[in-house]
This record gives sequence, structure tokens and C-alpha cells, in this order.
Amino acid sequence: MTQHDTPQHSPQRTSQHAGGLVGGKIALVTGAGSGIGEASARLFAAEGAAVAVADIHGDAAERVAALITDNGGNARAFTADVTDEAQVESLVTAVVEAFGRLDIAHNNAGISGAPSAFTDLSLADWQRLIDTNLTSVFLCMKHELAVMVEQGAGAIVNSSSGAGVVAAPGLPHYTAAKHGVLGLTKCAAHEYARRGIRVNAVLPGTTRTPMIEGFIGGNPDIEKMVTRGIGRGTLGEPDEIAQAAVWLCSDRASFVNGESMLVDGATVCR
Repeated sequence: MTQHDTPQHSPQRTSQHAGGLVGGKIALVTGAGSGIGEASARLFAAEGAAVAVADIHGDAAERVAALITDNGGNARAFTADVTDEAQVESLVTAVVEAFGRLDIAHNNAGISGAPSAFTDLSLADWQRLIDTNLTSVFLCMKHELAVMVEQGAGAIVNSSSGAGVVAAPGLPHYTAAKHGVLGLTKCAAHEYARRGIRVNAVLPGTTRTPMIEGFIGGNPDIEKMVTRGIGRGTLGEPDEIAQAAVWLCSDRASFVNGESMLVDGATVCR
């Protein structure tokens, strides 16, 4: 794990953000180099938090941190592979050393799996996705919670998916991982509720991320096919998911703990 500093914002501009939903908090966002993670990092900053922008791709983390600081926020970039416990531990330690504490974490890093019939899915493909989408959430929470317990407070939001509550056909590994994220979320919420820590999850619907854009490839027919199954008929935007994540980590959600919040434009409607 390596750390990259970006210039700090000026004291004069800090006050512009101090009164936001998470003003004065320290937030860590993983998978923050693009898509939902980038939107989350930028919104946490806009709502007053100092943000640790973490991604496996250091240049992507640097770009997002620079965008935040250029807009008057406070951010530093960190490079870490969240499937590696040593790197996760070093990441959390570095964030606390850089900012003094850790109040908020959005565990968002993840990948999509290639569709496969259940009996054709290789163990290697299964393990890679489980490591990235589920084990990484466990590792991040393990080390984030240790810090938050010492502080006596904290808020965590984990990124699951609609596939966390219903099946994603052809994606047994993705479905299992996203269901597992909800299990980890509920278990941690219950265990640490009396320690001043809240743990929730957001379940994004199909969202306009680089992954989805790459699949659509600018083809309106493919976009129509993708959006046909979305309740409102249009793709979600990364900022719409980020709005839910930031709210869940704010004091306005003080009695919300162990929640699995669908943010999918009325697609699942469980």
C-alpha cells in the first residue's frame, strides 16, 4: 500500500464545506478511482468530510483526489489492493496517521463477473470474484471497526447490489458475494451497535458506470435492452448511489443500523 498526498485546501475554503451532512468527519472510500466510488468520494468531500481516496489503481485515486482538492475539498490518494489483508491494514493505519481518526468508511471496491452457467464456472473465477467482492469487505471492516471501537463511534456503508437480495441469472459467484456482503453488514451492525458504530449497505441498481458504459458501447439498442428491466426505465447515475451512501453515514441516519437500502429505481421492489 502506498500513499500519495495531494495539496491541502486553503483554510478560507474549508468553511464552505463545514456545514455539510458529514462536516468535520474523516471518510475512507475504496474503489474510489471511478464510477460509484468516485461519486461517493466527491460527495463526501462536498458535504464537508476530509476524504481518503483509495483504489488499486494509484493514478485513478490521484485523479479523483486532485478533483476534490481543486474544488476546495480535502483529499489524499491511497493505493491498495483490498483483497490483501496486509495492504488493508496498512491503508487504514495510513489514513489514521494522515487524518488523525476514521469516522466513515464506504467499502465499495468490487468487480463484475463474466456470465457463466453454474456448472461451467471455474473455481478460479469463483475465487477471484469472492475475494474482490466479499472477502475485501470483511478485511476492510475488520480493520475499520478496530479503529472505530477505540474511538467509540463510526459509520460504515458497504456496497452490495440488487443481486444481494435476488438472483442475478448466470452470475452465481456475483450473487453469492453480494448476498454475503449483506450478511456481513447485518452481523457487524448487531455486534457493534452498542459501541456507537453503525453499519449499513447500499444496493445499487444498474448504474451508468464505466463498466456499464463499456458494455453498452454507445449503442442505443443495447442501452434499451439494459434499461428494459429497470423500474424507472433509465440507468441510475453514480451520484444517486452516492447520495444514499453519504446520508447513511450522516447523523441524520443515526437510528439506521443494519439496513440494506435498495437504490435501484423501483427495480427489485422486494
